[in-house]
Amino acid sequence: MVLSTLEHGGGEPQPILAGYAPTLEPVHSGMVNRPIGYWVKRLDSLLEKLLDATLASLSLTRRQWQVLTALRVGALAPADVEVLLRSLDSGGGGGVQERDMAALVRKRLVVLVDGRLSLAEAGSELHLEVSRRMESTRSELTAGIGTDEYAIAVSVLERITKNADRLTTG
Repeated sequence: MVLSTLEHGGGEPQPILAGYAPTLEPVHSGMVNRPIGYWVKRLDSLLEKLLDATLASLSLTRRQWQVLTALRVGALAPADVEVLLRSLDSGGGGGVQERDMAALVRKRLVVLVDGRLSLAEAGSELHLEVSRRMESTRSELTAGIGTDEYAIAVSVLERITKNADRLTTG
């Protein structure tokens, strides 16, 4: 509900919403007025870069990380891992999948036991290290954001996503 308007930076009136008090200073060179889609895409892009950098620092690809994560839950038949890798295929095809799996086996992160793929000790340790680094990044990303604020932001994004899904699927 719009309560009133306020001169904001460039002289254009801006709505003041109940419970929201905008600053009088422009935020990040006037980017405060960008739509939510801009911020969602920008955040997604930055999160992808952070994840890729974390994985690259440990000589892992995203597909390899997904395999380690799946095997962390328990051993899988090779065919199940193949299905997982196909679902993550970003256009590289089977050759990329085979190289990713071969690298995990070559690095002794994954082993074949009784016809099922499992995490080797080194794979479990690497998975734990990636998880630690990701948790550290999460903490840095949410610095200064309270638990309630974070929960509200996630809840709002979830509802917007559900509404968009409803609107696009009829």
